Amino acid sequence: MSDELPLERIDSFAYRHRVSEVMGTPLATSRPGATIAEAAKVMSLKGISSLVVVDEAGRPVGIVTERDVLKAVAEHRNEAADVPLGAVMSSPVATVRSDAFTYVAMGRMDRLRLRHLVAVDEQGVGAGVVTLRGLMHMRSSTALLVGDEVEAARSAEDMRKAKAKLPRLAAELLAERVEALGVAAVLSSVLRALTERAARLAEQAMEAEGWGKAPAQWCLLLLGSGGRREGLFGADQDNAIVHAGGPGDDPWFAELGKRICDILNTAGVPFCGGGVMACNAEWRHDVAGWDAQIQRWIRGADGKELLNVHIFVDFRPVHGDIGLASDLRRQLTEQAARSPQFLHAMAQAAGDIKAPLGILGQFITRNGRLDIKMAGLLPLTSAARVLALKHRIEATGTGERLRLLAEGGHMSAGEAAAFRESHELMVRILLEQQQADLAAGLPLSNAIDPKRLKSGDRDRLKQAFKAINALMWSMKNSLS
Repeated sequence: MSDELPLERIDSFAYRHRVSEVMGTPLATSRPGATIAEAAKVMSLKGISSLVVVDEAGRPVGIVTERDVLKAVAEHRNEAADVPLGAVMSSPVATVRSDAFTYVAMGRMDRLRLRHLVAVDEQGVGAGVVTLRGLMHMRSSTALLVGDEVEAARSAEDMRKAKAKLPRLAAELLAERVEALGVAAVLSSVLRALTERAARLAEQAMEAEGWGKAPAQWCLLLLGSGGRREGLFGADQDNAIVHAGGPGDDPWFAELGKRICDILNTAGVPFCGGGVMACNAEWRHDVAGWDAQIQRWIRGADGKELLNVHIFVDFRPVHGDIGLASDLRRQLTEQAARSPQFLHAMAQAAGDIKAPLGILGQFITRNGRLDIKMAGLLPLTSAARVLALKHRIEATGTGERLRLLAEGGHMSAGEAAAFRESHELMVRILLEQQQADLAAGLPLSNAIDPKRLKSGDRDRLKQAFKAINALMWSMKNSLS
């Protein structure tokens, strides 16, 4: 019963806005060798209550607050002005990614009893600071702190308990009219957090059991719908590892991949039925190995393998050396754009899907249900993916891909907007169906009951299917 109490009041603001929207910028920084006097002067001139201490690369190594300055004065008296910040700063400094949802920052500040939290970018460089006062100004109510429960999890079972709260959270967000794709982004952010936490727990366990630290820099990638930030309740594992070592380092990374996948499975994120996981050698390579794998895909991937390539293309980094993921993204994008034959094969692999509509315009169902993923979501995301590869667009989200395609003149703004609306409609319909199935004790699936739809949604869905089929036809012909 106690697990349900935090769910009684949910502030949707915290699940719709990113840290970057609430953090204070520009970030006021200093170096460890600067003095208390210099820090106090900067804080006074800028009217701020903290100063972030950074290393040569701009990564936060500590934080000095007004309270730290007062403590230094009380302890050192007349000599306080010359005391270096490195001697009084709080270190290590608590951080949060600037692209995380606000609820993650709220949860971290609450758990650690902090009034300041430093926001960092993908490279770990300081980007801004989140303050308790700033959050109170933006929104003053209780928020569900699922993401931070994952961050603090000490075991796969702790992770499972946090994940179990997602259906109730999604229901509340939909009731507050949060867009369905926004809800999917929240669910995906928790999947990302679970994947990252599994990696950290696996690393810690391996070191404790004598495996030692990683033999080389590495990065864990989240693939598929999680990589696109479009995952729903039934998402399974799709992950991969890239590392900077050599073939001789694979045993360490093989053990890491196995542990990560086992932890996630225990936490309620099931194994991928197609085996697209870092515990399998095909999805775990060093830099040279991934180069060879991409070249092999480009030269002759077909059938089921191409469907797995579709899953891989949507990757985003979740833990480790982000630079390895960035280099891999650039390599994949460039190689694919220069291979029309590969892009054509990718388009063909998406399937020759026809709208599930009869001669009189009625939905064609099986056992009263219609697979909305196969009929609409899969072809739409596949078309956006292939067109993005063709035009060297590195974004992974479907909506972002459509927007950039329109901005680049590869699709009209009206078409892109219409497809984004269709995407939102289909995700909302599927979310509502999955919630109804969960409430009825039915297994999760991508099949919807068209009889549940309101007449307006029914008509819009039929039009969406037709438009997506036309997009698939156009895409295939443009690549032939």
